[in-house]
Amino acid sequence: MPSLRLGDLAPDFEQASSDGPIRFHQWLGDSWGVLFSHPADFTPVCTTELGKTARLSEDFAQRNVKAIALSIDPVESHLRWIDDINQTQGTEVRFPIIADADRKVSELYDLIHPNASTTATVRSLFIIDPAKKIRLIITYPASTGRNFDEILRVIDSLQLTDSNSVATPANWKDGDDVVILPSIQDPEVLKQKFPQGFDVVRPYLRYTSLPKRAA
Repeated sequence: MPSLRLGDLAPDFEQASSDGPIRFHQWLGDSWGVLFSHPADFTPVCTTELGKTARLSEDFAQRNVKAIALSIDPVESHLRWIDDINQTQGTEVRFPIIADADRKVSELYDLIHPNASTTATVRSLFIIDPAKKIRLIITYPASTGRNFDEILRVIDSLQLTDSNSVATPANWKDGDDVVILPSIQDPEVLKQKFPQGFDVVRPYLRYTSLPKRAA
């Protein structure tokens, strides 16, 4: 199967999980989704990541985001691992971990990279929007834990830019100024869309402010 690209429809699947059988698109419903893969259960970096995801449950909920993880180990192993995560990370995992023993989901999402391993999944993360389109793909090396501040930042940016004619500049965080899309040049349209005004640095580079996400 060819590699997935941004804008592709996230493949649907039905697979066992720590929360029972899951049909992915149905499980997502009208929510955004974060799907992230792990090479195996009881691995140190992944244990900290799943713990962090659990501690951020309210942050994800505020953004209408559902989290779901994947490992090639079976459900029984996942359930033991979840106990370990809860104990070592001081949290409670309430999101499902897919049991992908047959590599079905791993193949659909191109998570088997022969140069890394012919059997274990690489540590990829997908952000998926309510239309089931893939909006972000990041693949991490096994030794480097994911930056969850960045994951939330990207979700904030995607949700903001989907509903406004703007893009977010380098190192943008919620509440910072944004840039107006260069395609919008009509003065009346600009006045209507950005009544708060904007600063023109170049005709293609115009900064404006938008309200910060409500806490």
